Amino acid sequence: MTNRPFDVDTIRRDFPSLDQHIHSKPLVYLDSAATSQKPRAVIESISQYYSGANANVHRGSHSLTASATNRFEAARQTVADFLNAPVEGIVWTRGATEALNLIAQTYARQKLQPGDEIIVTEMEHHANIVPWQIVAEQTGANVVKWPINPQTCQLELAELDNLLTSRTRMLCIAHISNVTGTRNPVEAVIEKAHMAGAIVVVDGAQAVVHENVDVTSMNADFYVFSGHKLFAPAGIGVLYGRPSLLKTMPPWHGGGKMVEKVSFSGTQYAESPAKFEAGTPNVAGAIALGEAIHWLANIDHKGAEAHIAALQNQLLEGIQNIEDLRIVGLQHGASIVAFIIDGVHHSDIATLLDQQGIAVRSGHHCAHPLMDALSINGCVRISIALYNTEGDISRCVAAIQKACDLL
Repeated sequence: MTNRPFDVDTIRRDFPSLDQHIHSKPLVYLDSAATSQKPRAVIESISQYYSGANANVHRGSHSLTASATNRFEAARQTVADFLNAPVEGIVWTRGATEALNLIAQTYARQKLQPGDEIIVTEMEHHANIVPWQIVAEQTGANVVKWPINPQTCQLELAELDNLLTSRTRMLCIAHISNVTGTRNPVEAVIEKAHMAGAIVVVDGAQAVVHENVDVTSMNADFYVFSGHKLFAPAGIGVLYGRPSLLKTMPPWHGGGKMVEKVSFSGTQYAESPAKFEAGTPNVAGAIALGEAIHWLANIDHKGAEAHIAALQNQLLEGIQNIEDLRIVGLQHGASIVAFIIDGVHHSDIATLLDQQGIAVRSGHHCAHPLMDALSINGCVRISIALYNTEGDISRCVAAIQKACDLL
């Protein structure tokens, strides 16, 4: 970890993508909850791999493949250290979505019986809802909704005591909401679920970039995240699984690497995590994710989060008097501000902001059940990252006001 104080100007110089114009306006990128921009070190790690180290891993005996394998597995160790997890619990996936589907189709499909229950919170991304609906249809299990409090956009822990039953087998929860930035008390949830005999799946896609995640102290069963929200490229993700659970799970995809011996009389599978990594993996993506974690380790984490919180406060102060603007599920100190403007469609606001060079997200944010709970059909979401500046926020506030004046 670094002892250097956080400096946003230094940070921004690491991100070449921020130095561009959209509609002849300097880009203000405020959509990092969808995907983060990438630092130069990550971009260069991809280029370096393909220009001078391209080879398949765990195959062959030549020097390039040995080097690629070493770097690929070193990246796995980097992720394990990042999560304070045993390295044998780290499985490479294409992203959080694939990781959740892997759990559903390996662990859940073999364990669930008719009448079993899967608790899923109302604030989940579709990636942490639909796989459980699919496996429920396949097994006869039931998906049980854990409602939010629509006034606070938070879960009521007391309600969980009523939902946990002798039939509860799994509980699926976001560490941090991708719509409101709500930070769920996953530690307490895991403890309650374990007391009821259930295992917990945590979607950490929004959390790993904002806090130090320790899956060991959290006592997590499964924890997933995507690289592209953590300054790494798209197409790489991580499934952490408790090794004792991974050992009992059948493979999902079949092919090379995930086997010890194949014959027409039967196949012997490799031990996990290799058992879940059939075929040629995203070697460059894994190396780049490791590089992103190393890059992040050199950032003053507390300083970065204080900077983000200060920018959120600046944004809230700037928009508080805009007529008919309503904030959705405000969470102070978060990186997200979601809002609607009465009588104006959210996509119209986002389009007008884009014309002024401001990149934000509008829509349902892959969270239809949360939109239904809040009685809205969508919203505008501003998501702040460590590379944003006070100037970015000032321009965003002015752009929102201008959009409202036009509409």
